[in-house]
Amino acid sequence: MSVVGIDLGFLNCYIAVARSGGIETIANEYSDRCTPACISLGSRTRAIGNAAKSQIVTNVRNTIHGFKKLHGRSFDDPIVQTERIRLPYELQKMPNGSAGVKVRYLEEERPFAIEQVTGMLLAKLKETSENALKKPVADCVISIPSFFTDAERRSVMAAAQVAGLNCLRLMNETTAVALAYGIYKQDLPPLDEKPRNVIFIDMGHSAYQVSVCAFNKGKLKVLATTFDPYLGGRNFDEALVDYFCEEFKTKYKINVKENSRALLRLYQECEKLKKLMSANASDLPLNIECFMNDLDVSSKMNRYRVCFHFKKCWLILYVLDIEIVGGATRIPAVKEQITKFFLKDISTTLNADEAVARGCALQCAILSPAFKVREFSITDLVPYSITLRWKTSFEDGTGECEVFCKNHPAPFSKVITFHKKEPFELEAFYTNLHEVPYPDPRIGSFTIQNVFPQSDGDSSKVKVKVRVNIHGIFSVASASVIEKQNVEGDHSDAAMETEASFKNESKDDVVCRKPISAPSDKQDRLNQTIKKGKVKSIDLPIQSSLCRQLGQDLLNSYIENEGKMIMQDKLEKERNDAKNAVEEYVYDFRDKLGTVYEKFITQEDLNKLSAILEDTENWLYEEGEDQPKQIYVDKLQELKKYGQPIQMRYMEHEERPKALNDLGKKIQLVMKVIEAYRNKDERYDHLDPAEVEKVEKYISEAMSWLNSKMNAQNKLSLTQDPVVKVSEIVAKSKELDSFCNPIIYKPKPKVEVAEDKAKANSEHNGPMDGQSGTETKPDTTKDKKRPKLLTKQKT
Repeated sequence: MSVVGIDLGFLNCYIAVARSGGIETIANEYSDRCTPACISLGSRTRAIGNAAKSQIVTNVRNTIHGFKKLHGRSFDDPIVQTERIRLPYELQKMPNGSAGVKVRYLEEERPFAIEQVTGMLLAKLKETSENALKKPVADCVISIPSFFTDAERRSVMAAAQVAGLNCLRLMNETTAVALAYGIYKQDLPPLDEKPRNVIFIDMGHSAYQVSVCAFNKGKLKVLATTFDPYLGGRNFDEALVDYFCEEFKTKYKINVKENSRALLRLYQECEKLKKLMSANASDLPLNIECFMNDLDVSSKMNRYRVCFHFKKCWLILYVLDIEIVGGATRIPAVKEQITKFFLKDISTTLNADEAVARGCALQCAILSPAFKVREFSITDLVPYSITLRWKTSFEDGTGECEVFCKNHPAPFSKVITFHKKEPFELEAFYTNLHEVPYPDPRIGSFTIQNVFPQSDGDSSKVKVKVRVNIHGIFSVASASVIEKQNVEGDHSDAAMETEASFKNESKDDVVCRKPISAPSDKQDRLNQTIKKGKVKSIDLPIQSSLCRQLGQDLLNSYIENEGKMIMQDKLEKERNDAKNAVEEYVYDFRDKLGTVYEKFITQEDLNKLSAILEDTENWLYEEGEDQPKQIYVDKLQELKKYGQPIQMRYMEHEERPKALNDLGKKIQLVMKVIEAYRNKDERYDHLDPAEVEKVEKYISEAMSWLNSKMNAQNKLSLTQDPVVKVSEIVAKSKELDSFCNPIIYKPKPKVEVAEDKAKANSEHNGPMDGQSGTETKPDTTKDKKRPKLLTKQKT
């Protein structure tokens, strides 16, 4: 079973796997450890990753990138509308109100939901993993920003399902970094000592995140987290782009922002310039040929002229280490600001690009039963406070309860006790909307069904378990009604009990409970009644309506469409491979006709074949440009009918001398043995005369066959097909071995002499009279070496 961690970045993605006792970041088919988060759709197929990135400028309207911020959001969301201005492709409102993209695919305009787009990218990462590991991949852990809301998290989970992945956990990026940092540390304080506090600062391409973590040996607890979802490396790119747009407007009288292709080229050049400025403080040139309106543009920039906004995150805590990751933290100004604020040197012991993926792979290994990992507990947190609201029988009509406060440990479950006579609805929402980078505070509504009054007409006691699960997603996990007989109870509208699970959610129900509003003596009487069996718990069905939740039918259709697109990509690849095979054969064979094949074809055939190759080349770039796979297969077979005889003559000519030489040597060796036998050589006096005579006759026939074939072959020109093929000579050589070797190399029988018998008896019975007691031991050199060889083979 494979264990995979995926860093699903805004700009690039990384894949890490657990194998060979460690964590390894794997490379894609371009030998690149990062895969661009980019999908390009065409008239016949899709390009994903590196191939898609190369089409950003040439296929502007149909190449999708920068879509991570669109997850779980409606088309009318202010964030979506802001991103819409930046993106060169078209966004579209989907039937369920969510944001989608509109591109041209298979010669028609088609809308794709963001879950489908990310599903395409994840499917590509899955394929890359399987190619590297040589085995199927299903289980994975996927990273997400710590500030993602429930709707965004559920959207990423749906994308994983579209890609055919089983996501064991959605992991906050800063938590993954902390795990990658802590699990290998050997100097962490013991559990009974004060923990080591470490700040992790992650600035990627689109967001800035900070988390404070407490470490003990085998334990990680995230204490607090903060973030700016709108500050990242792309802000530096935008500052450079805006500067050059203004300069080019004045200098060259062109408006770059009106031309999407030119703007994309400028973004690409500014990103390269930003990386160069991070390592160089001097003026650096910017030159772009044929930039816009056939103009070549040029300028220069240095790091001190770039103005940017760096938001400080105020954290009052005793901190031992400050670890920075993310591509944008390589910018010297970012490092300088962090150092000034904390008045402490920063640390870069982690790989800035791959730390998140490595942490995800470690978490996947911990969750997978197939791997044995050193025990390490992880306690994450709830990024936003969550409140439940319900209707009551009081005058105000509603009741509210904050079930999870900000930075509450997670995963975590709580049980709320209600007293109701009929079904009721719970509405979950984020308590402080100003803290949430999302316009809608709603999480979802949950209807507790089949609630009934007690037999005496009193309200029933309904226990509702709410949970923030391992993915950081809130849900009403279960509900049950307590049916009682003559038990006095607390009739307040709601009482709360808590139960927590830090290691394994399956153990939620066995952790201690602490009633808040019920008196302890009343609880004791209730517990005694439960023990006597006078109450029973009945599970209640829950109907959920979640904000921006994909319906199962819609999700199934996305999964089906992804399968069809994968099959279309496969068929198109096979078609292109068949076409490329024809093109490669034409160029390769035409080149060899003028070099190595020149001696093996007549001038007449050369002219004829050259004309056929030229016609095929012209056909490939005209009517053969877009043909079905079988047409190319047939065309290649037709070419090979002309080319294979020439190729065969060349190969036979090249390989024939070696085959003849090998056969001739074997004949000479056998003849030497026969001659030695005739000369009464004692090494061969055990051979059977009749069998030797058979060998002699066989060798005579073999020499006659060889001489006749070679005489005939020598009369032919190189442009004629050979009389004897190399395969026939090799077959004759093998036949000679099988016929002659068992006879002429027959081992000589062992003759047991009296001296040998005496030695054998002395070794068996001890020294005989008149002999010394020195024991002659057999040579055990081979026996001693054999175990070492086995060890190497096992290794």
